[in-house]
Amino acid sequence: MVDIDVDGSELEDVSVAVFLAQEGTEEVEFVEPKDLVTDAGATVDVVGSETGEGQTVNNDLEESESYEIEKGFDEVSADDYDAVIVPGGTVGADTLRTRDEGVELLRQHVEAGKPTAVICHGPWTLVEADVVDGKQLTSYHSLQTDVRNAGGEWVDEEVVVDDGLITSRNPDDLEAFCETILEEFDERS
Repeated sequence: MVDIDVDGSELEDVSVAVFLAQEGTEEVEFVEPKDLVTDAGATVDVVGSETGEGQTVNNDLEESESYEIEKGFDEVSADDYDAVIVPGGTVGADTLRTRDEGVELLRQHVEAGKPTAVICHGPWTLVEADVVDGKQLTSYHSLQTDVRNAGGEWVDEEVVVDDGLITSRNPDDLEAFCETILEEFDERS
């Protein structure tokens, strides 16, 4: 569990979209960053391919809690948000990268230079959005070839920031990932 003190006003004028797949998003990678930015005062929308329930998982294989997907990708645009968070989970990230509207939202957001935080298998969505060329990032280690093939420089570090793109490797890096989210979302929004 991430233990970062926030006063509830750091991100009070910041709007954040948190992606959630219908199935397979890693619960802790969704909940911890979402709760942190909410506690810091941000306006947060959970977005996905369609509204309804998103079934999360633990360790990719164990079914966990369901969370509400409040808005579909077709209902929002990159202009609606100051920042975006994309959690991992092998199945969830693989599903999200097949959703054209979500990929396009992410592409527009990154190309606009807005802060984007992506963890674990989530960088698959960045690869699909064609926004990693020339960028340094990290991810779950099995994605390093995908990142390199898309023109990115993959590094094995806890958290990497490259021009507003914040990436981390896995749930073990959540503390550093969340601290960096707070700093970057506050500074760049």
